[in-house]
Amino acid sequence: MTASNLQQLLDNSGNIVELLRNQQSGPNVYPGVPGEYSNWRDEQMAWMNKAVLFNQSFHMVDLAVEGPDAFAMLNHLGINSFKNFVPDRAKQFVPVTPDGYVIGDVILFYLDDQKFNLVGRAPVIEWVEYHAQTGEWNVSVSRDERTAVRPDPENRRSYRFQLQGPNAMAVLEQAMGATPPDLKFFHMARIQIAGREVRALRHGMAGQPGYELFGPWADYDTIRNALIDAGKDHGLTLVGGRTYSSNTIESGWIPSPLPATYTGEGTRAFREWLSANSYEAKASIGGSYVPDSIEGYYLTPWDLGYGPIIKFDHDFIGREALEQLASKPHRKKVTLALDNADLMRVLSSQYGKEDRAKYMEMPSAVYSMHPYDQVLKDGELVGLSTWIAYTANEGRMLTLAMVDEAVAAPGTEVTLLWGEPDGGTRKPTVERHVQTEIKAVVAPVPYSEVARDSYAEGWRTRQSL
Repeated sequence: MTASNLQQLLDNSGNIVELLRNQQSGPNVYPGVPGEYSNWRDEQMAWMNKAVLFNQSFHMVDLAVEGPDAFAMLNHLGINSFKNFVPDRAKQFVPVTPDGYVIGDVILFYLDDQKFNLVGRAPVIEWVEYHAQTGEWNVSVSRDERTAVRPDPENRRSYRFQLQGPNAMAVLEQAMGATPPDLKFFHMARIQIAGREVRALRHGMAGQPGYELFGPWADYDTIRNALIDAGKDHGLTLVGGRTYSSNTIESGWIPSPLPATYTGEGTRAFREWLSANSYEAKASIGGSYVPDSIEGYYLTPWDLGYGPIIKFDHDFIGREALEQLASKPHRKKVTLALDNADLMRVLSSQYGKEDRAKYMEMPSAVYSMHPYDQVLKDGELVGLSTWIAYTANEGRMLTLAMVDEAVAAPGTEVTLLWGEPDGGTRKPTVERHVQTEIKAVVAPVPYSEVARDSYAEGWRTRQSL
C-alpha cells in the first residue's frame, strides 16, 4: 500500500528507528554555493581573523506569517516569551510537542505590524503551517521552499547573507558609505547598500560581530557584489558549503534535533497532515546510538541549552509537560574535544584492508541529517554527541554533545563511540566499518573564548526579548 501521509508511512514501516536509520538521504546539503571558494581551512580562519561572507540564500526554508492573529498564534506555539517583542526584533523560536519535546528551532523575524518571517529547517516551518491551516487563527502563511527541493531555484523571494568577523563592520561601513547602526543583539534596522534598501539583523554565527542582511531576490547580485567589492580592502573571504557546515562547532548551536513528532496522540493529526514526501518522511539518523524506540532520540529544551529561554508567562503547547520536567535532572550541553592520538588511529585505519573505522570527513564528519553518537564513561552511556567537525582555528576535532550533570564539568574524561553497530546501516554515506571508542575531554560550549563572550551577550538579550 502506497502511503499518502507520514502516519501511513510510519504504520507501513513496522519499525520507525530502522526506517530512519536506513533512509537513503545523507546530511543536509548547501546548494547554490561551491564546496570551497578557496580552501575550507582558510575560510574557517577568516571568520576568526578577518571577515567572511556566508551565503544563506539557498538552503533554508522561509515562511511568511501574516494577519491579525499572527502574534497570538506564534506566541501559542513557542516556549519563548513574547513580552516586549515588537517589530524590528528577532528571536530564536523553539516549539515543543504537547509532551514537551523539541520539534526544532528557527529564527523568527518580527518585520512589521502583523508580519513575521520564520527561517530555518523544515520541521518548525511545517508545524506552524499546520496550525495556521487547521486552527481558528486569522492568519495567512506563504512558504518559500529551500533551493534543494524546488523546481525553480532562481525564483526565491529573498536573498540572505551573513557578514561576520572582526573586520565585518569595516566591510559594511564601506559598502554603505556610512557608519553602520549600533544595534543590540537580535535587533534590526533598515540600511542602504548600492542604493537599495536592506534589512540588517545584528547577529553572530561564529562568535564574532556581524550582521545578517536580507532583502528582495531581485537585489541579490547588486548587494552581493557591493559587499564583495567593499571587502577587498578588509580581507573578506567567501565561504563555501563545506566550511559553512562546520561553523556551528565553534558557536555551539546544535542544528540537528530530530523533530519529536513521530509518535504521540498529541501530534497524530500533524502526521496525518504531513505528506509522505515531507522532511520528516525523508529524514535520516546516523551514529552509534540506537535506542529501543524512536522516543529515545527525542530531546528536551534543556538538552539543547534552551532552558533559559523557557518562559511560563504565557500559555503554549507543551507548557504543562515542561513545568513537570523543569524540576527533574537535565543533561547539559557541552563541547567534547577529541583525543588527537585516537583520531590518528581512526584515520590511519583507512590505510589497511581490514578493521577500518567509520571514515571521518573533514571539516564536518556528519554523514546523516540527524547524528546521534554515544558518549560513554567507564563503559556506561552518559550522553549523546550530535555534531562533529574540525576547526582550523582551534586545531581540534570537536563535537557538540549533551551529557549527564555528573560528567558535565570541564576536564572530565569520557569516550565517544564512533561508528554504527553491525558494520553500519544501509545509508549510502555509510561504508562497512567497525566501531571504535575515541577518548574525549569535556569542555565549555561555545568552545572558543571569543564565542563564549559574544554568546553570553546574546543569551542575555534573548531572555529579555
